[in-house]
Amino acid sequence: MDFVRGMVVRSAAGRDKNGFFAVLEANDRYALICDGRRRSLSNPKKKKYIHLFPTKTVLTESSLQTNRVIRAALKDFNVESPFLHEEA
Repeated sequence: MDFVRGMVVRSAAGRDKNGFFAVLEANDRYALICDGRRRSLSNPKKKKYIHLFPTKTVLTESSLQTNRVIRAALKDFNVESPFLHEEA
């Protein structure tokens, strides 16, 4: 699956393991991701694709404008139930 701007992904490794993030930018090996809290728009995390699990959800461009809107969009994903969202 190709990573595109706005895609919601789950981290598979690192300190942010199992956290949900929005992809801000994707190139051939890395994606820049943010969650609006620890990783803001001004300080996104550069992460390799093998450490990310894509979901089927892609946020709209208006959902990627501010940290507050990103947090609100990712709020439903950060619920503790493992069966709420399928991975692609």
